[in-house]
Formats: sequence, structure tokens, C-alpha cells
Amino acid sequence: MSLSQLLLAELDRESVSTRRILERVPTEHFAWQPHAKSMSLGRLATHVAELPQWLNRVLDADEFDMIAKPLRPVVAESTAALLDFFDERMTVGRPALGLATDEQLQQPWVFRAGERVLSRDSRYHTLRNWMLNHQIHHRGQLSVYLRLLDIPIPGMYGPSADDRAAAQKPA
Repeated sequence: MSLSQLLLAELDRESVSTRRILERVPTEHFAWQPHAKSMSLGRLATHVAELPQWLNRVLDADEFDMIAKPLRPVVAESTAALLDFFDERMTVGRPALGLATDEQLQQPWVFRAGERVLSRDSRYHTLRNWMLNHQIHHRGQLSVYLRLLDIPIPGMYGPSADDRAAAQKPA
């Protein structure tokens, strides 16, 4: 199995859980923050939704300089817009990954802020770290935000406590 096939299988598996938790993010709570130093719920959810753009960022160039091309934080305007944003990023990024060869994925890729190198690794490891692992990390944060707002959390690697409670309710 090629590296791109391995990454695609993982991306597809994780995107189901990601979309399920994004569906639970209520528009009316987008401005909520659990702490002054924390991102708002809307910004965090949008960040989770935008991370598949790293697929193209990593596969289309040998490096990304966030000083030359600043990352502009966005916040979706609604839950529907959030889901559309995620679906669009997946629709654009997934085919690029499917076309990547093992040779291309093993080539070096650099993430920098001007002269400062933030990361220098293979494209494969960059996609694992800056896209998949990064998204899983923030998805976990998002589940805590939703729990604090008493919003049922979908299971990601098996049923959640909310899934089990719903299954035990009499019909």
C-alpha cells in the first residue's frame, strides 16, 4: 500500500469523526470561550474545519512561509457554513493527496516564519503532524468545549457517554 493510500484511509476515517463533532457546534455559542486565553468556540471549530487545507499547502509547494503569506484566522458564520467550509477543504485536498506519489511524500518540506524554520520534515510527516494530528488534537479540545456547554458529544473511537446514555433511554 502506498503512503498516500495509508494517509487517505486515515483521513477518511478521521474526517467522519471530525464532521460529526462539527455538526454539534451550535451557532449561538460561537463567541463562547472557556477561558480568556482560549479560542472562542467558533474560532476553534473553524480551525478544525480549515486544517485539511494543509493537504494542498504541503503538496503544492516545497515550503510555506507564514510571514510571506500570513495565515488569516477566520470564523464561520454558522454551523451550516462551518460544515460547508470543512467539506470544501476536504473536496479540494483529498484528490491532491490521492495523486501524491511515495517519492513526493518522502521529499522535504519546510514550514517557516521568514528566516525562522518552524518545521523541516518529509511531506508525509508534515501531513501527519500539521494536518491529521493537529486536527485530532483540536477536535479533542472541541469535545471539551461542547461538554462544558452540556452539548452531547459524538463518539469518535467508540461510543461516547452521551451515545451510551441515548442508547439506554427507553423508546
